[in-house]
Amino acid sequence: MQDPDFLVGFDQSDDAAVYRLSEDVALVHTLDFFPPMVDDPYLFGQIAAANALSDIWAMGGEPKTALNIVCFPEKMDLEILRRILQGGSEKVLEAGAVLAGGHSIEDVDVKYGLSVTGIVHPERIYTNRGCQVGDVLILTKPLGVGIVCAANRVGEAAPQAVERAIQSMSTLNKYAAEIIRKYPVHACTDVTGFGFLGHLHEMLGGERHAVIFSRAVPVIPEALSYADEFLITGAAQRNRNYLEAHVQFAPQVPFSVEEVLFDPQTSGGLLVSVPQAAAQDLVAELQGLALPSAIVGGIVEREAKEIVVL
Repeated sequence: MQDPDFLVGFDQSDDAAVYRLSEDVALVHTLDFFPPMVDDPYLFGQIAAANALSDIWAMGGEPKTALNIVCFPEKMDLEILRRILQGGSEKVLEAGAVLAGGHSIEDVDVKYGLSVTGIVHPERIYTNRGCQVGDVLILTKPLGVGIVCAANRVGEAAPQAVERAIQSMSTLNKYAAEIIRKYPVHACTDVTGFGFLGHLHEMLGGERHAVIFSRAVPVIPEALSYADEFLITGAAQRNRNYLEAHVQFAPQVPFSVEEVLFDPQTSGGLLVSVPQAAAQDLVAELQGLALPSAIVGGIVEREAKEIVVL
């Protein structure tokens, strides 16, 4: 029999696990690490840490402690490792959490991330389920970082596109979460490896339907032109194949927009389902912090497919 204090597990693909300690406090646990997607070790450390910390905010919690997870080749320059850990440490500090140690192993490739523990009130947990008909969907960061990183790997990305992607990936979701916390939230997740449409599919849980307004979705502009040049990722194609039965695109939606919506994100934004009455004020507050947030769609009664992209 499951422990009644184990409030959120892995059965519904939520962003973190939640365990209740008391009537007022529950622990939020998450772990994430991966290989570099940028060349600069310091920036990689920042992005990996921001990505791991994000799961705590996606659950409505506050990060408190973090542990480093490191895989590093024995013969590689230790200055690279120092810079990775410096970048990660600074993001943990910015998050208001404590870096409490960690563990490293020798490996053929570099990998880095964090195990993070946070706290949340048991009655104020966000899960990725709970969307209600009439809700509005809000996204707090632009899409397209996977495509930009793919273009950069083959030397085809413009410096300003790479800069936009790095800025987005290294920005903590802390600031958006602090605003979102003021409003009624029916469901929340962060957009990462399954792409925007994959994480939306998890939110709908086979019980709800959504309409997405493709022109309203915030995107790194250059990602669209790179997608048209087929500078895309294998992971995006796996996302497309998996979601094919659940998504319908209107004929006028360009191929490049489809690719951006399938594009796997690293340290992506929060995707939030809120009552329509709260949406405009919430977006205005987010935009007031220069966060490129937007209303991107809504939860509807029923459509031909689970997700319809207009």
